[in-house]
Amino acid sequence: MNETGAKAMQTVLYFDCFSGISGDMTIGALLDLGVDRDAFLEGLNSLAVDGYRLQIEKKSPRGIAATDFDVIIEPGLTTPAHHHRHLDDILQIIDRSAIDSSAKNLSRDIFTTIAEAEAAIHNQRLDQVHFHEVGAIDSIVDIVGTAICISLLKPDHILASPLHVGSGTVTCAHGVLPVPAPATLKILEKIPVYSTGVKGELVTPTGAAIIKHLATAYMPLPVMTIDRTGYGCGKRDTGQLNALRVIAGKTDALSGLKREKLVLLETNIDDMNPETYSYLLPLILIKGALDVFLTDVIMKKGRPGTLISILCRPADESVFETLLYQETTTLGIRRQLVERSALDRKMIEVETPFGRIRVKAALRDGKPFRISPEYEICSKIAAEKGISLREVYHIVRKSADSLLQE
Repeated sequence: MNETGAKAMQTVLYFDCFSGISGDMTIGALLDLGVDRDAFLEGLNSLAVDGYRLQIEKKSPRGIAATDFDVIIEPGLTTPAHHHRHLDDILQIIDRSAIDSSAKNLSRDIFTTIAEAEAAIHNQRLDQVHFHEVGAIDSIVDIVGTAICISLLKPDHILASPLHVGSGTVTCAHGVLPVPAPATLKILEKIPVYSTGVKGELVTPTGAAIIKHLATAYMPLPVMTIDRTGYGCGKRDTGQLNALRVIAGKTDALSGLKREKLVLLETNIDDMNPETYSYLLPLILIKGALDVFLTDVIMKKGRPGTLISILCRPADESVFETLLYQETTTLGIRRQLVERSALDRKMIEVETPFGRIRVKAALRDGKPFRISPEYEICSKIAAEKGISLREVYHIVRKSADSLLQE
């Protein structure tokens, strides 16, 4: 591979959550993947937490080799102080450890997310939240241990599959609760989940918070060259392989691209005053749609019509459905989930014969990949200078060539 190609390849961790995710499953899978165990244990040992021991062993659930990571609480040390901590208590433990800053920040973010979910569910202030299961020794070890593993691996991208959450009920400090538990469900907002009816809690609050802060996208396995695979054991027999699979590899398909799940809303209309579109399209964009466009179509009985297509984020779907029903004559709206990859974009300035001009730059690997002059700026220059808009575009693009060649 040439030097340019080598730089384009990036490392990827893909979390295949076909049987959910928990803290111990995450560490088991990452250790199985090949994380330096001595460096991992050195980081954990710097925590001012005692009263536990670790048991790490190979097992073969359903005939598949996997690593089982277990935090065993020492007898006689399960005092209330170990199980009822406030967020500040846990953050102090993290801050006083010897782990690196990236692992500290990730650990803090994960615990804060859990605390915020608990506060919202129980109608409490953040400083009132008492950690029960998630504040016990094993969860501190699981979360900080995960952060240490990620810090040691240093992947360029972390991706995940949609999460299999299970079904039924779970018994915890608050009694018998539905699966996913309320705090878990709060953490999982805006994350794609599904259930096949497997009984039991497959995604724990700790697992949900971990993957929420690790994964930048939830998608099928991307195009990648697989280097190795790790399996982390779950603790229950669910009737299927109960493990988390983490796949490590390399790819150039994600370089400089953002991938996100979006919703495409569409409806066909053949009985509306065309003047409405001039009002509707700008309104849709003002309300936050990522794109909107019209397509001429031939509908049933040979009637000409217009297809309205709106691309939006899943959280905004209901906004645009309501808008279409209110402002158009549609009787039904089609919906489909789509995946979009996009280059990063930012406004930069370039030196031109007209002075310094702001242009839109598409970035790849942090560098300008394509530059687009802004219409409003260029049309104003064309009017002021008495030259054609096409000529202004040409001059601005030519002035920006040096940025693309760096």
